[in-house]
Amino acid sequence: MQYDVALPSAVFLIIAASVLSYRRIEKSFAPLLEDRQYSTRDVVLMVVAMGLMVSAIAFLPGQAVQIGFMGAYSYMLFVFAYMILKKWYLALVAPLIFLASYLFFWHLAVFNLFVVVFAVVITVQMSTLFTWKSVGAFAAILTVMDIFHVYVTGFMKQAATEMIELKLPVLLILPRVPSGNLIGLGLGDLFLGGLLAVQTAKKLGQKAGILVAAMNGVAMFIFELVSLNTSFADFFPATIIVVAAWLASLAVIWLVASRQNG
Repeated sequence: MQYDVALPSAVFLIIAASVLSYRRIEKSFAPLLEDRQYSTRDVVLMVVAMGLMVSAIAFLPGQAVQIGFMGAYSYMLFVFAYMILKKWYLALVAPLIFLASYLFFWHLAVFNLFVVVFAVVITVQMSTLFTWKSVGAFAAILTVMDIFHVYVTGFMKQAATEMIELKLPVLLILPRVPSGNLIGLGLGDLFLGGLLAVQTAKKLGQKAGILVAAMNGVAMFIFELVSLNTSFADFFPATIIVVAAWLASLAVIWLVASRQNG
């Protein structure tokens, strides 16, 4: 029987890092965002925009995709660093390190390092904009969009393949342990897992957020166990796994609370 512990462990650690990072620096982002939060309408428009972006990537020239993503990544790093360091010239160091690494020192370890960094940075920056209500709507609509672009249009696989060919850090790529063959998980899936965990921590406490992270690791282990030992799927909408792990975590929290109150 084949199994993998590398990706499930990485998923747990990355999502847990997002929860812990957000709790430490959430107040730094409040002045920038001016207490703005997404409504359900904002969430729908956001997912529609993401879906259109996936479609566009499948048809845009590679250089345009590369420039667009490099610019967006650099900007996110600058904003994140500026919120922490409070000085623009110090904040510039982060995107400069990223660009220099991409141009001159790019290999799998550095690639994965920046995938992890961006997963945490995007989660922390975006989490302030979501509420408990809007994050549920976002997860549901995003999952539908993911399924549509994987199984109906095929654009998700096409876009992911193009971005990997461009060496853009959009996919965590790890060797399975113990088998050694490579497996990948999208940056968007890590973001969704972190977002749900952070919102759970805000609503129910930090331990609940860490439970969501742990449940994501367990869900990924089970999924890989099934897929490695059957012909289940070679490209799967992992948002399903992330949302299932979140719902399972909420069920566990509810059961524990019911026993304590009963």
